[in-house]
Amino acid sequence: MTQQKGADYWTKRISDQEMPALCSTVRDLEKLAKDDVSSLALLGRSVMHDNALTSRILRVANSAIYNKGINQVSTVSRAAVVLGFDTIRNICITAKLLTSLLENKHLSEGVYTRLLKLMAQSFQAAMLARMMMSDRGESLREEVFIASLLYRIGESAFWSMGGEIPAQLHRKLVTIDDKGEQNALIRAELGASFLQLTQGIARSWGLGEVLQKSLAQPDERMPEIHCIFLADKLSEILSLPNADPVELQKRLGQAAEMLDIDIDEMTQRVIQCNQVTHKLAIEYGAKAIVAYLPEPSTVASNIETPVIETVSRQVDQGYQLAKLRQLTQYAVVKTDFNQIMQTALEGILTGVGVDRCGVLLLSPSRKLLQPRVMMGDDVDQLKQTFVIDLNDKKSVFSQCIEQKRSIWVNDPSSKDCTVQMDDVLVEKLSKYGFLIAPLAIGNKVLGLFYADRHSTHRHFEQLDNDSFTHFCQLANVCFAVSMS
Repeated sequence: MTQQKGADYWTKRISDQEMPALCSTVRDLEKLAKDDVSSLALLGRSVMHDNALTSRILRVANSAIYNKGINQVSTVSRAAVVLGFDTIRNICITAKLLTSLLENKHLSEGVYTRLLKLMAQSFQAAMLARMMMSDRGESLREEVFIASLLYRIGESAFWSMGGEIPAQLHRKLVTIDDKGEQNALIRAELGASFLQLTQGIARSWGLGEVLQKSLAQPDERMPEIHCIFLADKLSEILSLPNADPVELQKRLGQAAEMLDIDIDEMTQRVIQCNQVTHKLAIEYGAKAIVAYLPEPSTVASNIETPVIETVSRQVDQGYQLAKLRQLTQYAVVKTDFNQIMQTALEGILTGVGVDRCGVLLLSPSRKLLQPRVMMGDDVDQLKQTFVIDLNDKKSVFSQCIEQKRSIWVNDPSSKDCTVQMDDVLVEKLSKYGFLIAPLAIGNKVLGLFYADRHSTHRHFEQLDNDSFTHFCQLANVCFAVSMS
């Protein structure tokens, strides 16, 4: 038995000796101020010395999953502008984490396999957590993603060290089936649990408050903390060769309750998320973990998938009023751009009662509209196809930008529709109609607000259009104050 070193010893050893590069990069990225122009340059400089890392970051940023379509980004700083600072920062951390943990060639076969399984489980958990926060703002969604990815960083870092201590512990653990006995052995060998080691690293590296709180209070009912806990449990169950159907249904039910959807829809979202996870792992160059991700066909067969009845969000005038009051306050007190955008979209999604909504921003050439933030049902799928070409000046999107007015497209597939619509685009968006309005600061249009009721097959009424337009106009007033 090794001497009991304790969490502080292992935290210092991992940070200073085993993975100083990862520790340094993560600390630098966590320190960068959000939405600060200078942060973009610092972000680029923090990774530009590592060509392999930069290449992976740009490959992910240009992937279909992040939907950058025609305009490929060629620098990390430019990717941050297009995708958003929080998103690109977390792509950096994820790419560096995967590289650092998997690049040690001096691991025994058993330890390396254990590490691959653990990394696959953590990556799947991060994607599930991100999916479960799809109707929240980008900043919170990305923080939940990275917190879930790092939820077992202490355990992952320990196994990636290599050497006799991890190899010896692995050989002992494979002889024990009981989870409680395994945890007791780990504490006896290391002088700390893997959870305590993760907590030590989270504090030492200055990782986010969400991660630290999720580790200290996993039973906390705050949505983001509960989401991280459930995503980790779901991923752990799905990673098992023979998943316990009772336990799986229990966790799916808890996740469905948190999202206020039925269990059948939650099941379908998990299956779709698993498919996207496979694709993104390959984009990150982490092909080694793909073999240990649960196969989509296996996930589908482990979960009964009856026909889904999508939950319809009804108009909530009380919620509308609360969000309009928030925006009115933002018009008086200068507020962060992203906070304004999130509040407006939350008001549209829940208050106006739409299935999905978002903000599309103009590309630097002003020839394309690309998704910046999307909330609601199936937004990941929508973002993969939602790139609007503005070369056609007669299109409804071009008209909205040029004329600086909101437009209600009630039935785009109808012959009586007064605006020009491409049939392929209608299929991508919603044949039941949608609402768009300019996002502008003063006289300059930066993009569009978008909303539809595609999932529940509902058309809009005049009152819905009026409420949507009210939110967009008030948000634009707040943006002007924010930028003044």
